[in-house]
Amino acid sequence: MIDEKLLNYFEGFLTDNRKSLFKKVLEKRTRHFAVVLEDIFQPHNASAVIRTADIFGVQDVHAIENKYTNKVSRHVAKGSQKWITSKRYKSDGNNTKICLDNLRENGYQIIATSPHNDSCLLQDFDVLKKSAFVFGVEAEGVSEYVKEQADGFLKIPMVGFTESLNISVAAAIILQELTTKLRESDINWQLSPEEKDNLYYEWVKKTIKNVNDIEKHYHQNKK
Repeated sequence: MIDEKLLNYFEGFLTDNRKSLFKKVLEKRTRHFAVVLEDIFQPHNASAVIRTADIFGVQDVHAIENKYTNKVSRHVAKGSQKWITSKRYKSDGNNTKICLDNLRENGYQIIATSPHNDSCLLQDFDVLKKSAFVFGVEAEGVSEYVKEQADGFLKIPMVGFTESLNISVAAAIILQELTTKLRESDINWQLSPEEKDNLYYEWVKKTIKNVNDIEKHYHQNKK
């Protein structure tokens, strides 16, 4: 539950332009799609995907860490990691299962990005269902477990000699195409009022330097 009086106090540290920008961005945010990164060990690639998710309004990025630790390069992410909701799965060696189970419990179908025989071409993908797009490392792709568990496969049409794209490029092409199609549809893709309020509160706090000290000072003055 958000303390509205505390929020109003925090808002006093922000410019009107900043508050307006937050609310404008929140109107374009969605949880209809989610991004899943499976064992991405290059920080620049993971960071570029996070930046892409922010740019195209996808709020949630799930990072599976079975073999490798998912690290963010601040230079590449350009601060976008502050505005994205990230969830890391690193508790044991079966983190992929834990992640996929969690996504299914939240209503997502699992879509593996892979040039699989049964892959749907990007332009033909139906955006009606909530979808979590799983991206694997460039050379190996998604794991066999993901392929076995996937509800569908998605690929980007390619007509050149090269058979794969860098993960960050693939994510950008897919998210740009599908979020555009989503916003042009009649689907209720936006965040709920409660989700918007909670994210707004988080973003306000993340913007303020020494916010914990400021909050402590606020509570002391209330007494």
